[in-house]
Amino acid sequence: MTNPVERTDVLIVGGGPVGMALALDLAYRGIGCVVADAGDGTVRHPKVSTIGPRSMELLRRWGVADAVRDAGWPADHPLDIAWVTRVGGHEIYRYRRGTAAGRPAFAHTPEPDQICPAHWLNPVLTRAVGVHPDGPLRLRTTVGRVLPADDHVDAVLTDHATGTTGTVRARFLVACDGAASPVRRSCGIDAPARHRTQVFRNILFRAPELRKQLGDRAALVHFLMLSSTLRFPLRALNGSDLYNLVVGVDDSDSDSDTGVVDALSLIRDALALDTPVELLSDGAWHLTHRVADRYRAGRVLLAGDAAHTLSPSGGFGLNTGVADAADLGWKLAAVLDGWAGRRLLDTYETERRPIAVESLHEAHLNLQRTLRRRVPPEIHLDGPEGERARAEMARRLESGNVQREFDAPEIHFGLRYRSPAIIEDPGVPARDGKPDAAWRPGSEPGYRAAHAWWDATTSTLDLFGRGFVLLAFTKGAEHAAHGQLARIERAFADRGVPFTVREGGDGPVAALYERSYVLVRPDGHVAWRGDELPRDPVEFVDTVRGDR
Repeated sequence: MTNPVERTDVLIVGGGPVGMALALDLAYRGIGCVVADAGDGTVRHPKVSTIGPRSMELLRRWGVADAVRDAGWPADHPLDIAWVTRVGGHEIYRYRRGTAAGRPAFAHTPEPDQICPAHWLNPVLTRAVGVHPDGPLRLRTTVGRVLPADDHVDAVLTDHATGTTGTVRARFLVACDGAASPVRRSCGIDAPARHRTQVFRNILFRAPELRKQLGDRAALVHFLMLSSTLRFPLRALNGSDLYNLVVGVDDSDSDSDTGVVDALSLIRDALALDTPVELLSDGAWHLTHRVADRYRAGRVLLAGDAAHTLSPSGGFGLNTGVADAADLGWKLAAVLDGWAGRRLLDTYETERRPIAVESLHEAHLNLQRTLRRRVPPEIHLDGPEGERARAEMARRLESGNVQREFDAPEIHFGLRYRSPAIIEDPGVPARDGKPDAAWRPGSEPGYRAAHAWWDATTSTLDLFGRGFVLLAFTKGAEHAAHGQLARIERAFADRGVPFTVREGGDGPVAALYERSYVLVRPDGHVAWRGDELPRDPVEFVDTVRGDR
């Protein structure tokens, strides 16, 4: 007797942070899903640490941001980045970022970045999504054959806890199954390398006295400047006793007996202080720089590392994947709820793939900045000669804009979507190149709509998410616009597209948004803006819902 076919709207393959972010977005929109993950929910070597501000904004929308902030990072631990000869040795340069409790409010966002390593983040997301049978997440479950059809995708799932195998029929399948992505390969989608693959080691260790010994020299990240292999970050993971050391692997990283330098020796080399250390794990990983040629094959779509892998320098990898989920989630919901235009789902690749290419480029620049930095041996010396060498290196670091790797709002908030579903503003020429340091998000079409305080407790970002939102900054919604606004509301309603109008916003908010009317999509990106409402409501609605 064959098992009945189980049905769901969306099957998500992979229960990492991106897969769970997509599940949260779909749940937020009332869309059912199944999340299949081969793991058991345990994170044995946490790698993800900083959750970027755009990801935190999305977690705020999904009701999870507070849980991430409360996961355990101490509010008084410095968020500084320090370049040092060795940890506890000579400090060359420090980029001061305050503490989670003490840093000033951010102009760009109500949700600044948060330290939350994977062994804290995954349980938070798991609880929010829910484990089967109470929720859609199925642990210790692998996906075998994937059989796409015109109107569905069948996938064979094996539950290794029970040993049972069955078929799930989904209207769409989203591969969040990592850089190797068996689903991507089964679809014949290539992800060619854009730069040379490099090998690193992640060494996880516990040093229970190090934080106290460092005192005011503690930092979130200590960038070592010791050797070709020890010139990468040593990062505090939990703000108390857990650390991760990144080690480069090259031909000199070996000895005749073991073929690789002992992990404890590397830790001792990195630390200038005599402190107890417990080695927890040591594993090699391959840094690849890839973007998939396509993000879609019929009803199969790619997100996260299945679609792109970036250097961790700058912290764009996870955050690029979470933004994939936010873009894809509302579009899948629109299709499944019946109001999407015929081409809306195509805009997922059109919008997100260029963002991955830009983010890969920026992350690679950050990595190259570290790899190409020449370190004179004199910086290790005590006395005047060493002091002069360290002062010169500090000047080089500052003039080399090393802060950009850790403070890049124009990357987190300034990447622009371009697609047929976004209506350009003819009154403003397209901006070429990166914004300058004084840039702040506004309301240019394609960009994430700016954060400002709509009232004392409500960010503009809190107004967006469920459907399209038209912000009307006209005083009292001028009488001349009322009839046209009603026609636009009717055009949205006739196509079943969720739509609301929000009138108000004080002078500074209106000034920031620059136009009398701004239409914001469910993902928080601007679809259109203007000082007069569009004359053809039907064409307007069909364009932004992806039917043009």
